[in-house]
Amino acid sequence: MPFVSIGGVTLHYRTFEATGTACPIVFINSLGTDFRIWDHVVARLAGEMPMLVYDKRGHGLSDNGDGVRSIDDHADDLIALIEHFGFDKVVICGLSVGGMVAQGLYARRPDLVEGLILSDTAHRIGTAESWNSRIATIKHDGIEAIADGVLKVWFTPDFHANRAAELAGCRNMLTRQALPGYICTCMAVRDADFTDSARRIAVPTLCIVGDQDGSTPPDLVRALADLIPGARFEVIRGAGHIPCIERPDALTALIRDFVASLPEGTHAHG
Repeated sequence: MPFVSIGGVTLHYRTFEATGTACPIVFINSLGTDFRIWDHVVARLAGEMPMLVYDKRGHGLSDNGDGVRSIDDHADDLIALIEHFGFDKVVICGLSVGGMVAQGLYARRPDLVEGLILSDTAHRIGTAESWNSRIATIKHDGIEAIADGVLKVWFTPDFHANRAAELAGCRNMLTRQALPGYICTCMAVRDADFTDSARRIAVPTLCIVGDQDGSTPPDLVRALADLIPGARFEVIRGAGHIPCIERPDALTALIRDFVASLPEGTHAHG
């Protein structure tokens, strides 16, 4: 299990090497998950491009440190992680809050970004009222109290009906999440608004959403794509909020196609 200390915060990560000149791709997990949500995708892309997965601060096996006050804290962790590995430029693939971290990183360090894959995310997610209500419930009753509702938006009814073991495993991942990391990131999402910065994104961008996403529905993700100049918008059929678990073949195909479409001559990495 590889760990690295970034600014005094220990982060859990895995890297995957590849031959050739493909740009490295960095995957960012969603709220209440860890980097294992990318396992199916990483397995399919193995050897095609260098990859980095990591547990963002306060999630999985990574430290919470002094907590997270804003999405910028997550973005700064990732900037330091990218620099630690000596990558010149990367493609960033973020899911849900991970997509917000990707937007926040681009706003701070566009020089590091070759392209953005924004999966099941938005420029704004939820309302202050909805986040405050969730935080209050969790503080009082724990993540267990919201777990069933979260799983309903994470996955389609078909997944619930036919993939019971995976569903139970994902529920365990969610409910075993450390409360401080979960609550801090809820607050960060609550306070985040990337509406203006999305309009300034000037790298190739792919926005993806599951057709049955109950957390960031297709219309919301389309609205993000409409803000970003030249962004592509793709819907994955038969998927909820976490296509990397539910429909990894479809998501991997979109990622592979996007990376292949990036300008030639810009794929070198450090």
